Amino acid sequence: METFLLIIALLLTAFFAYLIGSVNFAIIVTRLFAKKDIRDYGSGNAGMTNVLRTLGKGPAAIVTVGDFCKGMLAVLIGHLILLFLSGEVPFYADYLIALLVMLGHCFPVFYGFKGGKGILVSAGVILVLNWKVFLVILAVFLVVVSIKKIVSLASISAAVAFPIATLIFALVGKVPHPFLDTLSAVLISGIVIFMHRGNIKRLLNGTEKAFGKKK
Repeated sequence: METFLLIIALLLTAFFAYLIGSVNFAIIVTRLFAKKDIRDYGSGNAGMTNVLRTLGKGPAAIVTVGDFCKGMLAVLIGHLILLFLSGEVPFYADYLIALLVMLGHCFPVFYGFKGGKGILVSAGVILVLNWKVFLVILAVFLVVVSIKKIVSLASISAAVAFPIATLIFALVGKVPHPFLDTLSAVLISGIVIFMHRGNIKRLLNGTEKAFGKKK
């Protein structure tokens, strides 16, 4: 019975994590403020940077808070479901939550499976799971974006730093499953990098625009 309840709790956790991830604030805010779909403008990406370029700082700030907080919310709701139904939160549940909320954000069921690239939502998840790792990747992001003024490059750099920081802190802190933690981080980083594949091509051929320049 306990195993059955745990399985049900994990399925519900995964389901709600995906649905929460599918709530795309870039699309919602753009429709509210401009009565249009952000995916039809600028880079075509349903993310904060494109909203900033298209609509300005106010709407972009709302998207930033919304996408960041939904990553945190997915983890917290997942923990509540697991504790209520099974009385425990197994270590692998956080990996499941992180993966599903990311997939929901990148491939939202509410918006034709065409969403954002996952930077803000993954940051929200990471903050809840390991604030030390979050500070490292935030520092990497801020340093790169301040020097290069290219948000995509900073995002990719932060994604690369995520599994490295995870492994270091896991080994130093002697956590029970350091390599599984790292493997999960690699998977999440892989999704982020995959979603930036178009940006990577532009970075390699020198056509990626710096922040503040119009498309």
